Amino acid sequence: RAERAAGLGASAPSVARWLGDIRAYFPRPVVQVMQRDAIDRLGLAHLLLEPETLDAVEPDVQLVGTLLSLAQAMPERVRESARAVVRKVVEDLERRIAVRTRAVLTGALDRSARTSRPRHRDIDWNRTLRANLGTYLPEYGTVVPEKLVGYARSARSVRKDVVLCVDQSGSMAASVVHAAVFGAVLASMRSLSTRLVVFDTSVVDLTDQIDDPVDVLFGTRLGGGTDIDRALAYCQSRVTRPADTIVVLISDLYEGGTRDGMVRRIAQMRASGVRCVALLALSDDGAPAYDRSRAAALAGLGVPAFACTPELFPEVMAAAIEGLPLPVPDPEAARPADSGGAGPGDRGVAGPG
Repeated sequence: RAERAAGLGASAPSVARWLGDIRAYFPRPVVQVMQRDAIDRLGLAHLLLEPETLDAVEPDVQLVGTLLSLAQAMPERVRESARAVVRKVVEDLERRIAVRTRAVLTGALDRSARTSRPRHRDIDWNRTLRANLGTYLPEYGTVVPEKLVGYARSARSVRKDVVLCVDQSGSMAASVVHAAVFGAVLASMRSLSTRLVVFDTSVVDLTDQIDDPVDVLFGTRLGGGTDIDRALAYCQSRVTRPADTIVVLISDLYEGGTRDGMVRRIAQMRASGVRCVALLALSDDGAPAYDRSRAAALAGLGVPAFACTPELFPEVMAAAIEGLPLPVPDPEAARPADSGGAGPGDRGVAGPG
């Protein structure tokens, strides 16, 4: 019988078994934090290229972002396992956001259409009163409504065009995942025509794949440079109905191309009637790092730049459709009490005024 002995060789843990064990003994949120630390801080991302490791991990948005960043180096034998993980996360997101998003935006589309011959239940009383102030009768303290303003019934024709322009740099991974899911939900609504554009230094139009977020995500290429001006130029060239178009730029605004070109491009689109929205992030990850000078320049144009959670996104789109002020989060609410000013860790918000 051989003698047992110790050595100084490198550790060789069974990572797949460890991942399976923590799933058995810890709640899901704890498992996600532990595996994220293992992947990011301990440099274990390469282990995701093994099918047995993928079978053991707990799927979440951050894991999908890591998988997408490895997609170009992923062996064919792992690709199907990776797609299964991505699809599970995508389907979970769709279940959580689809119904509410459709309900909120359908109401906004209905309210955005006006008619001068509304049914009684469709009368917009605030606008009707404003339209009839000239017929106010002081002796009776009332307004005689000679002109009614109300909500039109929703039509089956396309009423708004939406362009999602998504930065696919590595730091925007979670935003890319959420944008792909929201793109599929918006594309399923008959009253909206939705285009999905992703970019780094190149621009890729993924509209033909928008119905399947998994195909969209595997069509992205996380990492690389950033040319926002080029991406916006492409989006601008696809606008055919400026007054009925909403362009949503999802980016941290760090520009590798012409720094002032992005602002000039958005100014041109706004002047033509396009409604522009700038989201520094579309995720639950908290405060993003972003280019504050570019955000302030956009705010000067009346385009607030702010981080947006998936829960807030339907309200943002509804306000954009109706032409109302966007529900910009309060930056003070997210700032630590002992903070003397905005820093890289604060929740980023830049808005008009």
